[in-house]
Amino acid sequence: MTQNTKVVLTHEVAKLGNAGDVVEVRPGYARNYLLPRRLAMPWTKGSQVEIDRMKAALAKKQIASMEVAQAVQAKLAEGDPVLIDAKAGANGRLFGAITTAQIAAAVKEQKGAEIDKRKIVIEQPIKSVGTYQLTVRLFEELTSPLEVTVRAEK
Repeated sequence: MTQNTKVVLTHEVAKLGNAGDVVEVRPGYARNYLLPRRLAMPWTKGSQVEIDRMKAALAKKQIASMEVAQAVQAKLAEGDPVLIDAKAGANGRLFGAITTAQIAAAVKEQKGAEIDKRKIVIEQPIKSVGTYQLTVRLFEELTSPLEVTVRAEK
C-alpha cells in the first residue's frame, strides 16, 4: 500500500483545492503532474510560513477579484449568445470539436470580457452545429451561464 504525499497547492486545481491548501495526493500524481506544472510544491514543516504568506496575498487579490468577477458575470449575462463559426459537414457535424480556448477567444472578441479557458465547464464535447448552455466558474462560489451558438462556416 502506497503512502499519500502532502503537497501545498500554488494554483487552483479542479476537484482538488485552491491555492494555499495542503492536500494529500498519490505520489505519482504529485511527482508526474502537480510538481512539474508548478501547480503544487512539496509540503514541509518549514513551508507553513510560505503558506501563510501565500494566503495573505490571495486574500488581498480576492477582494478585487470578486468585483471583477461580478463585472464579467454582468457582461456574460447581457445580450446575444456567443457565436462561433466552425467547419462542418453536410449533416452539421463539425470537423473536430470546439475547445474552451476558442470559446474564451470568442467571448473576449464579442462581449469584451476576458475569461480563463480553464474556468469554462463543458459537460459534453461540442461536435455539431447548434446552441449549447455552458457554465463559467468566475470565482469560488460565483458561476455564470453562457450560451454558445455554433454555426457552419460558409
